[in-house]
Amino acid sequence: MKTYQPALAAPLLVGLYGAIRLLPGSKEPEAGWLLGHAALLAGLLLFVPVLLELRRRVASRLLSTVALTVAGTGLAASVGQTLIDLWVGAVAVDKADQRRLFGEVQDVPGVLPVFYTVLPTLFYLGLLVLLFAAVRRIPVWSPLLVLVATVMMAMDLDLMTPGALLFALALRPLTGSAGVPGRPVTA
Repeated sequence: MKTYQPALAAPLLVGLYGAIRLLPGSKEPEAGWLLGHAALLAGLLLFVPVLLELRRRVASRLLSTVALTVAGTGLAASVGQTLIDLWVGAVAVDKADQRRLFGEVQDVPGVLPVFYTVLPTLFYLGLLVLLFAAVRRIPVWSPLLVLVATVMMAMDLDLMTPGALLFALALRPLTGSAGVPGRPVTA
């Protein structure tokens, strides 16, 4: 049976980031900050093959291409945000310097909507469209779990780890080990 590991590894690495960010000192420019953001970056990058696999499972090429483009745009913005966060964490000497550097970066026109507020949300929107469009080949509860997890994490970043675990559960049918056979797509 074919397994598809990025579908589990991606959300679990995001969940690791969520767990690390709850540890004391992890919000300072220290090892916890860098380790957490490195895990987040790896998790985000692993969502690329997950999105491509979901696209493959959607019957409509037009819908899947649009949803993949939307999700990919949001994912690229999230990767950009994570790279900014990693850079600030690597060069800042203390919390005050970290705040100053973030202020300088985020004061550049367009940075906040592109990397922090607007475009990153497109990842979740595109992912949800792909999941809902693929329900003929995955269980209907998969997109519902992702929707619940997304709302949880949007409400409070401290819920990132439980949200990521819901993502892992939702994406488990993509691994081939969930015991849920893919349903054929009919034209």
